Order: sequence, then C-alpha cells, then structure tokens
Amino acid sequence: MRYYLYAPVQRIVGVLLMFTSLAFVPPLLFSIFGQDGAALAFLFSMIGVAAVGLMVFWPVRRATSDLRISDGFLVVVACWGVVCLAGAVPFVVVLDASLADAVFESTSGITTTGATVFSGLDTMPISILWYRQQLQWMGGLGIIVLAVAILPMLKVGGMEVYKAETTGPVKESRLTPRIAETAKALWLIYIALTVICAAAFWAAGMSLFEAVTHSFSTIATAGFSTHDASIGHFDSALIDWLVVFFLFIASLNFGLHYMALRRATGQVYLRDPELKVFAVVMLLVSLLITVLLWQQDVYPSFWASLRYAVFQAVSYTTTTGFATADVYLWPGTLPLLMILISGLGGCAGSTTGGFKIIRVYLLTKQGLRELQRLVHPRAIVPLKFGGRTLNQEVANAVWGFVSLYILCIVILTLIVSGIEQDLVTAVSVVFSAMNNLGPALGEAGSNWGPLHDATKWLMSFAMLLGRLEIFTILVLLTPAYWRH
Repeated sequence: MRYYLYAPVQRIVGVLLMFTSLAFVPPLLFSIFGQDGAALAFLFSMIGVAAVGLMVFWPVRRATSDLRISDGFLVVVACWGVVCLAGAVPFVVVLDASLADAVFESTSGITTTGATVFSGLDTMPISILWYRQQLQWMGGLGIIVLAVAILPMLKVGGMEVYKAETTGPVKESRLTPRIAETAKALWLIYIALTVICAAAFWAAGMSLFEAVTHSFSTIATAGFSTHDASIGHFDSALIDWLVVFFLFIASLNFGLHYMALRRATGQVYLRDPELKVFAVVMLLVSLLITVLLWQQDVYPSFWASLRYAVFQAVSYTTTTGFATADVYLWPGTLPLLMILISGLGGCAGSTTGGFKIIRVYLLTKQGLRELQRLVHPRAIVPLKFGGRTLNQEVANAVWGFVSLYILCIVILTLIVSGIEQDLVTAVSVVFSAMNNLGPALGEAGSNWGPLHDATKWLMSFAMLLGRLEIFTILVLLTPAYWRH
C-alpha cells in the first residue's frame, strides 16, 4: 500500500522521462545532416532514456490514487532531478565525459546556470553545441511555469511576496483559471521572445545557427555559448547591446508580459514596483562598474569602459554569465564585486536566479523598519510594497529564505574549501552555483573542469537547491514530511 502511495509521483516521472527522450531528436538531426559522427550516440541515448521512462511508468500505469498537494514537493524535485540525469547521457556517450562532468554540465544547463566543465567549444560537434544550448532553453521553459504556476501553490516560490500586488500574477487565477492555460500562455510568450531575439542576432551579424542558439541562452538568462570566448567571440558592440536589451526583457516577470499583451498596454510595466526597483538597481550597478573600470584604466576610454561594464553588470546581475571580458582578471575587488551582485537576481517570475529583486527590496525595508523601531519602540510601521501593506507572512517568508540561503552558503563553502584547499575558489563556486550564475574565481575562473569530482557533485546539488528556491528540496530532508 505504501508503494502505491507515491504511484502518482512515479507515473509523472516516467511520462516526463519519455517526453525528455524527444529532446534528443533535434541534435540527432543536426548530427545526421552535419555528419559529425554523433548520430548513433544520440539515437541510443534517446532509446535508452525512453526505455527507462517506460519501465518507471509501466508498473503504475493503472494506479488511481490522487496526487496530494504535499506530493508537489516530491514531484518537483524528482522531475528536475531525473531530467538532469537524463540530460547527462549524451555527454557520456558522445564526449566520453566522466559521470561527474556529464551530470554537472546537464544540471548547469537545465537550471540555466551556465557553468561549464568543457573547453574547446569552437571545435565541438555541432550536435553537442546545439544540445547544450537547447538544455538551457528547455530549463527556462520549466522555470517560468515553476515560478509562476507551481511554487506559489506550494507556498515556497518568490511569487509569494506578490500576493498583495495588483500587476503581478499573484495567484494562478490572476493569469488564467487553470495551470495548463497559464503554462501555455507563458510558453507562447517565451517562444515569441526567443524568435524575436534570434532574428535580431541574425540581423546583427551572427550566423543563423549562432543566432538561434544564443537566443536560447539569452531568453533563458543562462549563459552557455557555442564559443569559448562567449559573446566576446563576436567582438561587436551592436551584438553586445542587443544582448543587454534582451537580458533585461527576459529578467522581468513573465506575468507582466502576459498582462501587457492581454490588455494591449505598456502601463502594466510602468506601474510595477519591482520593475522600477530592478531598473534603478541595474542603472546604479552599471554606473559603479563603469567608474571603477575607468578609474583603474582597464580600458582606454570612458565609452569602452561603459560598454564592457554595462554588459558584464547586466549579465552578472541577471545571473546569466555571458562574458565579453575576462572578469576574473580585472584588478582589485572588481571580480569579487561581480560575483556578489549576482545575488540580486532579476524579478520574481523570470528565469533569473539569485535572491530576486523583490526579496532584496523587502529585506532592506525590513531592516530600516527595525532601525525605526529602535528609535520609536511603540510605533507601528507597516511593511509596504508598491503602496500596499504586506502581511507578516510575507516578511517571515523572506527572512526564512534568507536565513536558509546563508546557512546553505556557509555549510557548502566550508565543505568545498576543505576539498579544493582554496577559499576564493570555494566561496565563488558556491555563490555562483547557488545563484545559478556560472562564472567563478580562483581555480574555476576560466572553466570549472579543474575542480574535484566531489565539488562538481556538490555544486550540481547547489544549482538545483538555488533553482528550486531552497525550501522545495530542504523540506524533503525533514522527517515531518515523510510522516504526512
């Protein structure tokens, strides 16, 4: 009987694996027409993953027990976990990568982190290059639905803080009455933005293949590239500014995009308080990096400093990780500052990682409120956002998230520093993985390949931990959950 208690979860995982096997079809076709020798490997990968999915699904195909709300945590974690494992298969079969490297690369792509253990991308088979970019795009699709439709129902998502806000998708019914319809609407917007972005890149000088693949990683705010030099390979100011523009668009709440299209007005954006805060933060961070680069003569002119500063500031703040410069070689504290700003993240309901701007804003407001209470102990100071008063549950959720986030950072850093014997490397890779950023410092400055396998396994877990909003995974580690 206990076996059938989790039959609905097993059934969903089995079906998902069978659908995931279809993701190997596009790279299979690229391999066939590109004659890069990886066709059979992708074919066997597709058959193998589909077979495993069928074996997982078949024993519970007739199970009729309903999926409980509490099972949502297990479904989310199990689905993301098995997709990351399934996604690793082609890296093992095609590139003969170790299991640790393959799972790391797959998890990095699916969680839109963008950290890579591979080098020599410019000479890799075209099918693998497509597949890496496709992983991020698929992950971005899942993240949008996860953030806007699923996690709020489990009361752990960043969207929870939007409950009192009128323009954001506060509840799933705020967009459409059913999750399936919500998912469809968001996916159509996501696909449309990808097509527009690809067209813009193509017009700016990228090849069609490069334009499409980089639009995948741009709209997913992910960071993988088909070149070792990332966006810097193109050495084009126009492409740099186009990337900045589309990263900003992709970092906004996708619920806002939906409401703007539904109401056929841009006023939705102008009235959104989180977007205003995000825009101000991006402007201030960009100016700060520009001034620091200019003062330290990293680039020959102010305008060159502005170009590289804005690109890197937007890329890091949105946890994308694209690069047009070797940030880890910048002088002084600039590299560390760039890693730290990734904690800001984009807006709730976007594909970005990090804290999310709305949490950073509310955390700051709460701190100022406590200072005011020290001066006026009896004063009642409400927590407001966008002119609306938020209830105490929102404040508690923010504090809870921040507390667990810091605890996870500390514990993982201590473990990794013991493995790598380098504190700079340990701090940067943990912070990068938890924020789904990608770039790091120290031994992982140019590539994560030199790290120990144990670190790669831990960081694969950290990437999932950050992507699933911490609570979703940690709740499964509590005895109380399994007694429900």
